[in-house]
Amino acid sequence: MLFVQNIVSWSILLLIVSGAFTAVLNAKAAKYLSTIVIALVGVMNIFLLKYFLGGGESFTYSMGHYGAPAGNELRSGALEAAVSIVFCFVMLFSLIGGRKHIEEDVKGKKQNLYYISSIFLLCSMLALVNTNDLFTAYVFVEINTITACGIILAKEGRQALAASTRYLIMSLVGSGMFLIGICIMYGATGHLLMEPIREYVLTNIEPGSREMLPVQVSMALFAVGMALKSALWPFHSWLPEAHSSATASSSALLSGLVLKAYIFVLIKIIYRVLGIEVLSGNPIFDILLVFGAAAMIMGSVNAIREKDLKRMLAYSSVGQIGYIYLGIGMGSAIGIYAAAIQILVHAATKAMLFIASGGIMDVSGGSKKFKDIEGAGKRDPFAGAAFIVGSFSMIGIPFFAGFVTKYTLVSAATQLAGWRMYLAFIAIIVSTLLTAIYYLMAIAKLFGGENNSKRPEGFKFNIGYVAAIIIFIIANIVIGLNTDWLINLVDLGFSMFA
Repeated sequence: MLFVQNIVSWSILLLIVSGAFTAVLNAKAAKYLSTIVIALVGVMNIFLLKYFLGGGESFTYSMGHYGAPAGNELRSGALEAAVSIVFCFVMLFSLIGGRKHIEEDVKGKKQNLYYISSIFLLCSMLALVNTNDLFTAYVFVEINTITACGIILAKEGRQALAASTRYLIMSLVGSGMFLIGICIMYGATGHLLMEPIREYVLTNIEPGSREMLPVQVSMALFAVGMALKSALWPFHSWLPEAHSSATASSSALLSGLVLKAYIFVLIKIIYRVLGIEVLSGNPIFDILLVFGAAAMIMGSVNAIREKDLKRMLAYSSVGQIGYIYLGIGMGSAIGIYAAAIQILVHAATKAMLFIASGGIMDVSGGSKKFKDIEGAGKRDPFAGAAFIVGSFSMIGIPFFAGFVTKYTLVSAATQLAGWRMYLAFIAIIVSTLLTAIYYLMAIAKLFGGENNSKRPEGFKFNIGYVAAIIIFIIANIVIGLNTDWLINLVDLGFSMFA
């Protein structure tokens, strides 16, 4: 095995050891250690991606000497490496950009626990991205759930407690469905590793036979379970409260990363565990297509009605999650490609918007109400610029990151037939118009009004916040100007993925 092929396991083990070690450190030391470790893991995965782009083949890494269920496997290719890089650096700059709010909102020794939760949250997400074993995926799904609750609950108050409890309940229901699906799949195939499951289904089960029924039921449980955990409409009710009550970094991590990790697991199951050819014509695709389209529109409608900036961004995430499920629901390779691109683009863009919302609150007396943030874009030009770039990306304007998602989804929709094609086009058009309405309304508020450009007395820009905002802006523009490179990267990843 080549040296570079150890990076996946080392990344996960390094995060586990660092998280445990952080428990005995004070808040300041925990802050620096988490920053260094997250950056180091990101750099390690850059080298891994470089290996794949240079012609390296995907590989499987066995953890221990036995296969599942006694042991487990990790598997990496270009797509897994790219997603891991995005997750690492979005988390890194979300923590750096929101550090001022962490220090203000998370009291005393809880700051130490916040950084421990962040490290284990990244560890669980990288494990979900790279696992080749369904049961290991379930274990890290639960770790992801617990640590995500931790970063919500870190901010004291009844609202945070209520929001984290609602999230935990909804998420545990989804986890339970996922576990039942694994049990049914194991009973039907006798395997937990992804590739052996696919080989067994292809060679031993006839399409349309009674033996295929448990596999289809398992797939339905996987899909509904992950939809619950990723806040697909109408299972989204916990999301606005969680974002509204959490600190800025937590909101960025929840919307930008946590929701996407669950969806990535679903994509792996569809594409690698069973395969599109096995699931072709499965009603679950139609269901996901319809609910994805509904999420795109209803999320945008709710965002328009909001008077709270962070809740508006939360409902925007509901709509943007709908884009991912619309792509998956198309049941085609190009549709799933579009879903994967949306995962990458939305992670970088929405995290930037939530960090910018923290800056807007700082220059608006701590308020996130639209009536109080008028002119905040002039008081904090960094947040204003980030909000313009992020808004244009969410709308899908050319030369900004979000355009590539709209382009690939429209391309995928042209390959559909009948009502599915019309539904996809209507959802994309209506959602784009509604998204433009509420984001342009927000920009008008941020830059509107007269004589409101004066910052609060004693206000100073935090260096980490400014650096994070600038890097997020550059990343969005670079992605927008290099859409062909991103499409080719995802195409390469999926060629290894199968």
